Amino acid sequence: MTSPKLTSLCVFCGANTGSRAIYRDSAAILGRALAANRTELVYGGGRVGMMGAVADGVLAGGGKVTGVIPGFLVDKELAHPGASDLIVVPDMHTRKREMFERSEAFCVLPGGVGTLEEMFEVVTWRQLRRHNKPIVLLNIDGYWSHLVSLMERIVEEGFMHHGHSALVTVVERPEDVIGTVEAELAAPKPPVAFKV
Repeated sequence: MTSPKLTSLCVFCGANTGSRAIYRDSAAILGRALAANRTELVYGGGRVGMMGAVADGVLAGGGKVTGVIPGFLVDKELAHPGASDLIVVPDMHTRKREMFERSEAFCVLPGGVGTLEEMFEVVTWRQLRRHNKPIVLLNIDGYWSHLVSLMERIVEEGFMHHGHSALVTVVERPEDVIGTVEAELAAPKPPVAFKV
């Protein structure tokens, strides 16, 4: 029996590239891997920062890139001109919903507060059983380690239930993202306990 193939991945990441080359390089590696796997990239539509790096990686490999961007960012000339499909939406809420609906799974690369907000929304939706799509946190060179520790502390202090660590899977290398997601698609995690 063959494992399900990942056909579309939503990537949340920053509009900056960060202070070290490893972040941008890892985004490009993930992009090339998506293209090689014939997995469509669904992302925020930007041409700059980590967003531009992952999109450029996909495009360099001949893959498909779907960008979803609000009109006010297009007006600032931040939209990626090479995107296979660029969907212009009226606001940030519509952007997130469109990205969610077009994706089988999510990957979170380094980024700032916008990336965190996007990640926590899909994690919250999963906790509330609005979906059970895989969510992978790409912990490049320990970038998200403090966040992982914080989430563990939230469980320890009783603000999330034990078992909620299953909401997110942490990987260290961009090369491991697709295999991790496809393994979870083949054997979906059971929904976490939803109780108050």
